[in-house]
Amino acid sequence: MTEKQIYVTDSDLQRLKTLLRYTWRDRREDVGDLSRLDHELERASIVRPMEVPKDVVTMNSRVRLRDLDSGDAVDFSLVYPTQPYAAGSDHIAEMTVSVLAPIGTAILGYRVGDTIEWEVPAGVRRLKVEDVLFQPEAAGRFDL
Repeated sequence: MTEKQIYVTDSDLQRLKTLLRYTWRDRREDVGDLSRLDHELERASIVRPMEVPKDVVTMNSRVRLRDLDSGDAVDFSLVYPTQPYAAGSDHIAEMTVSVLAPIGTAILGYRVGDTIEWEVPAGVRRLKVEDVLFQPEAAGRFDL
């Protein structure tokens, strides 16, 4: 299967590479998860934050995914593992997913309309990026 083109901002790339370096050193996560994120970053098209398309999932984006098998939709924010809540939110109740989690790594850089497939213990999971509800770059929040 051909890999879909993904986009990562240069500022997200720098922060994620630093995160990977320290996480590998401290062995805080599964090495396979770290390798998958590293692979995604290596194949990404790197863009400046003000040039990333508005429908791309970047760090601190709030997205809606649709499970193509069950039809269920879920909204969450893609965050760094040290963030207890979504950027711009003042409460922890909002659902977040770490970029180091398999689903977090899987959606980084994808666009609205893209389908993500990945292997889970129960088989292949298929999710569609249905909407980017908030993207920091599109909102002019280059500090997130």
